[in-house]
Amino acid sequence: MTVASFTKTGSKSTSSQKLPSAIFGLKVTDHSIIKLAYESYLANARLASASTQSRGMVRGGGRKPWRQKGTGRARAGSIRSPLWRGGAVTFGPTGEQNFIKKLPTQTKRLALRQALSLKVAAKAVSVIEKLESTDGKTASMDKLMAKLGEKRSVLLVVADKEAKLVRSTNNLPYASLINASYLNVYEVMNAKHIVFSSDSLKVIEDWLGSK
Repeated sequence: MTVASFTKTGSKSTSSQKLPSAIFGLKVTDHSIIKLAYESYLANARLASASTQSRGMVRGGGRKPWRQKGTGRARAGSIRSPLWRGGAVTFGPTGEQNFIKKLPTQTKRLALRQALSLKVAAKAVSVIEKLESTDGKTASMDKLMAKLGEKRSVLLVVADKEAKLVRSTNNLPYASLINASYLNVYEVMNAKHIVFSSDSLKVIEDWLGSK
């Protein structure tokens, strides 16, 4: 069983490309798995860059600010107490936090198949026979995208990134290029349209097929 999409070789749709239904034709009624995979991608990319100082790390405050009794004020042992301005932080981030969310491999693959199926259902997937750049120029790729009618947030999926193709798409603000083997739910769901090259479909089928 296959799912039909359209192949663009210019400004018009000219032929039909068959997409495997096991990957692109799932009926998605529950989006919870896609949500898990999306959040997992963001969490795994998160850096523990925030760091605060505990009481023992803040410089100064070694001298007792006033005597223990007789002043009428509350007892204080250091101006670097977490209660004071300029003092330490209680239970703050240390830069050692681990935000990684692990998902089983089969769950991640299922989420990706569901995401691709949603894009096909929304008619946001097209296939081009070959995606390449002969001169490596951004202007040439921009013209090609205009012919394809894809000058919006578009994800270009290829079997292998060629140097000229990378150079020609780097400065296109609406386009991003990705290897088929690195396709993920985050990139798929954020793209308004996805353009696959024919050879990339073979990679995806070997990776996400029925097995």
